[in-house]
Amino acid sequence: MSPTQTTASAADAADAAGAPDKSRPADRSGTVRKGLTLLELLANYPHGATAGQIVADSGYAFSTCYRLLTTLVDSGFAEFDAATKQYRLGLLVFQMGQKVATARGYSGVALPILRKLTEATGESSLLAILDGDRFLTVHTVDGPNHRITTDPGDRGELHTSSLGRALLAFSPQETRDELVATIDLGQRTDRSLTDRDDLRRILEETRARGWASQDQEHDDGMCAVAVPVMTPGGPLVAALALAAPVYRCDLAGLEEHLPLLNDAAAQLASQLPQRP
Repeated sequence: MSPTQTTASAADAADAAGAPDKSRPADRSGTVRKGLTLLELLANYPHGATAGQIVADSGYAFSTCYRLLTTLVDSGFAEFDAATKQYRLGLLVFQMGQKVATARGYSGVALPILRKLTEATGESSLLAILDGDRFLTVHTVDGPNHRITTDPGDRGELHTSSLGRALLAFSPQETRDELVATIDLGQRTDRSLTDRDDLRRILEETRARGWASQDQEHDDGMCAVAVPVMTPGGPLVAALALAAPVYRCDLAGLEEHLPLLNDAAAQLASQLPQRP
């Protein structure tokens, strides 16, 4: 057996026994990161996931996952259903999320504005913020005739969505350039953009005209337009979009609602709390 295999075996044995691994320095921050990773993975299973599913998704040893999941349950960040043997996020996460939403004005300020926008246009409205290399959906209001597939808390691709393109186009140039150069340009539909030069061109067009669009590039059968939510001083806060199934409203039809969309974005920009 090689020295590397011996070290790995010792680490696995220590992990299985729940004892510190003396072959490497204690990494408490690493443990915290692993626990946070499990929280993120649990968020992908709103109805629950087994320990085996979390092990497969995380790549961590079963003993590590089991120990961390037990800690999350004990602290209220997760719940365990003994009947189904599944774990899911706990109400403490919801409580914390509500506090963040309230502090940033997403609940008290944003939701009424989105509701009025949907009532005026008859189409679904969505609010999202930039979250690393994805957009994070903050609020959605479904139109009267269609339920959109994105829910608050969902993250999505920047290059194929109108929300993502608006966030990219109006982010600071340094942020925009880095993201355009590094994000994965995966193909979601047959119409999805997958070329970086094409993405740069589209973002330039978006900045010039002040709004972004996508036509069945993010989801088959769906189109959308989006505008940036900019504070009076100019910093980007979020992106606001209208989305509709193409069988009822095509892209040209959504573009007719741009004045209302811009008005709603201006209201959000003036009423959302300013972040330091």
